[in-house]
Amino acid sequence: MKQFKNMIAVAAVSMILTGCGLYNKYEQTVQAPADPFGASQDIVAATGETSLAQMSWREFFTDPLLQQLIEQVLANNTDLNTARINVEKSEAALKAAKLAFLPALYFSPQGTLSSFDTEKPLKTYNLQMQLSMDLDVFGSLTNKKRAAKAVLLQAQMAEEATRANLISITAQQYFYLQLLDRELEILNETDNLWKASLETQQALWENGQAFSTAVNQQEASWLSVKTQIVDIQRAIRSAENEICKLLSVTPQHIERSKWYSAAQYHSSSDGQRVFDVKFLKVGVPADMLNLRPDIRLSNYYMEEAFYNTQAARAAFFPSISLSGAAGWTNNNGVIVNPGKLLLSAIASLTQPIFARGQIKANYKISQLTEENLKKKYIQTVIDAGNDVNEAMADCQAAREKHDYYHRQVEVLHEAYKGTHELMDNGKASYLEVLTAQESLLSAQLNEASNMYNGAQAVIGLYIALGGGTK
Repeated sequence: MKQFKNMIAVAAVSMILTGCGLYNKYEQTVQAPADPFGASQDIVAATGETSLAQMSWREFFTDPLLQQLIEQVLANNTDLNTARINVEKSEAALKAAKLAFLPALYFSPQGTLSSFDTEKPLKTYNLQMQLSMDLDVFGSLTNKKRAAKAVLLQAQMAEEATRANLISITAQQYFYLQLLDRELEILNETDNLWKASLETQQALWENGQAFSTAVNQQEASWLSVKTQIVDIQRAIRSAENEICKLLSVTPQHIERSKWYSAAQYHSSSDGQRVFDVKFLKVGVPADMLNLRPDIRLSNYYMEEAFYNTQAARAAFFPSISLSGAAGWTNNNGVIVNPGKLLLSAIASLTQPIFARGQIKANYKISQLTEENLKKKYIQTVIDAGNDVNEAMADCQAAREKHDYYHRQVEVLHEAYKGTHELMDNGKASYLEVLTAQESLLSAQLNEASNMYNGAQAVIGLYIALGGGTK
């Protein structure tokens, strides 16, 4: 027992002199870029005290049907359920790492029969409980536990990232369906107008007031609209199927509100919430670092690597373990029944001397991994800032083009009406009417597409800033 106490004392002194640094806790020391958003004046002008990302997704997406759809996706999606399971696995691993500090207790009964030279067999038995315990003198168990906690945090961040991604994809698909509905509505209206124009041209031709080429051109344009209607209907089914895959359900119709009716597109000020600069607040860069799951995940990777390096360093130092047994046995030199009480205690110290370079290699690999993850963290922050910059630029571009497209539709609609009246009075040709019709259709589709691009850009900005995790 005295030798055991001396062994513990020597180990404690060694830890104080050489190994105390093995218990240090991780601190984030990597300096991220001071202004990851870049030098865009527009972004600086849009910066407010609070970030757009601090809104919960229910506040951000106010369409009730979209909210219901997102809730169903978050409840049923296979990828998100997998991420949740990974969190539970990491929790179990952390629990095991914490329990590693406790003694291990085993019940190990043994019985034997032995006979020499055909004599009556001797029956011996051992009924004992075995206990073993590793002493965490140099922090090996502590660092493994802390690394396991970092892995759990990684799993939680991966779940948040999956969640935000699903919210973004679901909203984008929903707005895409609304866009397709709007395009189908435009094409159906055009179909009716152009069919009426075709009937007019046919009547003029029958009365000898128009050429057959005018009728053929008008019919060809009308048939082109018909084919576009079929393409849009097919795209609607494809978009619905994509949402069904997110829902993990079989293909079915997806309920949605009418285009341009969702609160995503409206505000009390100018009717265009998507394009409202006051709504597009990016906040300060520090908010993004605290909210974006990928940045926090990258930080937890560094934390795990730090503790893995500490554990690899601890492998250079001795490992101390205690073991003991207590029970009954009748095998103690002379067979005695009933058996006598057996007690034993063992303390062991193992100091690596030559391990074929494996311990040193593991330590070097851990250091290099830690250094590599530090560089990846900086790149993650840079990429995140670029995402914000790009999303904000897309918002600005869509906002600037919106008024132009809207005015263009108004002008072309008046031009079409005027040209059609002139043709009815014999003052304009059918080619001028066709040109006006096609220009109006193209402008209407472009306006709708730009509205969708604006909504998509706002969603991208929301996610880029770290939104969608609440």
